[in-house]
Amino acid sequence: MGAKESLPGDGPAPEMHHYYSKFMRECPSGQLTLHEFKKLLGLQGLDPQGEVYIKRVFDIFDLNKDGFIDFLEFIAAINLVIRGKIDQKLKWYFKLYDADGNGCIDKKELLSIFTAIQAINGHTGMSAEEFTNVIFQKIDVNNDGELTLEEFINGVEGDAGLMELITKSFDLSNVLKVIQNGRRHSI
Repeated sequence: MGAKESLPGDGPAPEMHHYYSKFMRECPSGQLTLHEFKKLLGLQGLDPQGEVYIKRVFDIFDLNKDGFIDFLEFIAAINLVIRGKIDQKLKWYFKLYDADGNGCIDKKELLSIFTAIQAINGHTGMSAEEFTNVIFQKIDVNNDGELTLEEFINGVEGDAGLMELITKSFDLSNVLKVIQNGRRHSI
């Protein structure tokens, strides 16, 4: 009788336990720093653009802005990327692009974050400039050179091609696979 029987109402506890033990193994202090986050994802030695992107991702996952990702923030991030509804993901992407936090994305912000993502994920079929122009052409309805959250969500949800482009370009599931399966081992 060595194995613990699961009780009714245990819910997702075994999965949480799996994440918790992995998190604590990777991060015994219970607080993941930016350096540890990059190490966990195997993303040390990035170019400056890549560094900017990873720092933005880290800052968005750091919900209480204390400079660390704790276990609850870690789980919230995993839940968003794995189970999040599309509008939740779009809000998250918007936050990622809105580098200065003013509630709007301008071309410069979108261009810099897309350049950074390409540095990590490899280049897609279009340049960062083309990508930025396509996004603004399609969804900047009032042509003011800025996208509000509403313009962004409505524009992307209303255009299947754009939705696919954005979700593919900013797909974080590869990041999460590393988190779920443990650190990337170099050969």
